[in-house]
Amino acid sequence: METKTDKHLLRGGQFLVKETSCEEIFTPEDFNDEQKMMRDSVKEFVEREIWPNKEEFEKKNYALTEEIMQKAGELGFLGVAVPEEYDGLGMGFVSTMLVCDYISGATGSIATAFGAHTGIGTMPITLYGTEEQKKKYVPKLATGEWFGAYCLTEPGAGSDANSGKTKAVLSEDGKYYSISGQKMWISNAGFANVFIVFARIENDKNITGFIVENDPDNGISFGEEEKKLGIHSSSTRQVFFNETRVPVENMLSERGNGFKIAMNALNVGRIKLAAASLDAQRRVTDLAVKYANERVQFDTPIAKFGAIKSKLAEMATSAYAGESASYRAAKNIEDRINIRLENGNSHAEAELKGVEEYAIECSILKVACSEDIQNCSDEGIQIFGGMGFSADTPMESAWRDARIARIYEGTNEINRMLTVGMLVKKAMKGHVDLLGPATAVADELTGIPSMEKPDYAELFAEEKEMIAKLKKVFLMTAGSAVQKFGPQLEEHQQLLLASADILIEIYMAESTILRAEKNAKRFGENEQKEQIAMAKLYLYHAVDTISQKAKEGIVSFAEGDEQRMMLMGLKRFTKYQNQPNVVELRNIIAEKLTAENKYCF
Repeated sequence: METKTDKHLLRGGQFLVKETSCEEIFTPEDFNDEQKMMRDSVKEFVEREIWPNKEEFEKKNYALTEEIMQKAGELGFLGVAVPEEYDGLGMGFVSTMLVCDYISGATGSIATAFGAHTGIGTMPITLYGTEEQKKKYVPKLATGEWFGAYCLTEPGAGSDANSGKTKAVLSEDGKYYSISGQKMWISNAGFANVFIVFARIENDKNITGFIVENDPDNGISFGEEEKKLGIHSSSTRQVFFNETRVPVENMLSERGNGFKIAMNALNVGRIKLAAASLDAQRRVTDLAVKYANERVQFDTPIAKFGAIKSKLAEMATSAYAGESASYRAAKNIEDRINIRLENGNSHAEAELKGVEEYAIECSILKVACSEDIQNCSDEGIQIFGGMGFSADTPMESAWRDARIARIYEGTNEINRMLTVGMLVKKAMKGHVDLLGPATAVADELTGIPSMEKPDYAELFAEEKEMIAKLKKVFLMTAGSAVQKFGPQLEEHQQLLLASADILIEIYMAESTILRAEKNAKRFGENEQKEQIAMAKLYLYHAVDTISQKAKEGIVSFAEGDEQRMMLMGLKRFTKYQNQPNVVELRNIIAEKLTAENKYCF
């Protein structure tokens, strides 16, 4: 497979200061034959094993979840990201995203069990384990013979993951650690054979990771299954360790490295959680379209009403945007991994560094896609009306299952603050040049704006110019805030949240436009008119959001002439020459959906 060279590949966060051409991005339409076959076999598995059992998952049938996971293991789905020498399929990052995407849409219970097992349950051993640890545990986890769980969160340590109180004490003979403490919200706890447990040795600054086998005779006990709003058949329990003996050779990586392991596992978890929200959106949109076509009121299918068309178009648009951005980032990560492999890095090192490079994008996607599936399922309930509120239709469970996605893998608030914090750190390290572009924008504000009428004859010419201007909004507002507050910026959380929303919308809107442009060029504009409409509609909303969030920031940290200057700049940078006809865009999208009677993009 041809890989991009290091100099052609954007670094994480560089999308903000560099222009990307549509030819440089990967889209779902670029899946190769192997990826399409994998997608189809996962879809077939879901339709055969998961979707018909939808009701059972709502009845807290934990045994069914375990049974489905075993079947997924037999088919190789649990080992997609595991190298072949440990009985996995050794597939590339895009393929692992794709399996996570399509296996997760039918119920949040399987999405959670799959994500917890393959991501945080198996991956830390694959990426940080010694050769002996990998040989001992990974083949069993890759094939579904064993299941994994991840014990990080404690009653007093949630977002502040490094503050855990669980202790690991070395025995006098130096042969084992004795682990004692309480872990909570442990997914797969009820059927896990092995736990990745984080504990503190003595008064170390950072926690340490351990591989702990589940043995009730070794001081391991469980709380009852948690009663939860959603993901009813996902086993979630407290796990108690009471002087649980763990051989010293089961330490994961080195002493004090647990926090790093936890943070890197979260980066992968975040982009995979974005993927896990995609098929759920497609499925909810599908069901909503079918219902709107069947449901007749006032002698008319409700799909013909403008109010319903608006909802369907917006649901499809956010799904299309989520796909566009998620697979763009996944391919960047895969390319970065391949470059490192070619340069002689080990699989583990290449994967870790490849994902870490795009940690900003991983957080952006986690926030955007988790919020989109919540909005999508909420509108799904609304289209179903009273039936949507009934547990006899799948909308209410979709809505309940979606709710956890904004809390998992670091809350959306934490992830928002991380995006801007990580970007500023990258700028300080010289990995992303923010200072040069921010200075140029500041100079532009004091200059005289060009009065030339631009030529927008080419598809997306104005939209791409709008994206470039929206990037200037971020540089103007965040640049001024960094200048004003320096390292203290992270104490101004509301400003960080506003800046993060600008950053998120830029990445999502740009990805959507680039996908639609790439496909219009290869399949013809006429074939892609609905996708073009979705890209324009997404951008329209992004401009509104960015305008509002930037204004909130500017009026909160700037005053006097500086504030006036920046507000004028904001107006200039968010101004369309030709406003899109929003109602017409929505109608184009909705009419295609209702004609095809499904999410068809």
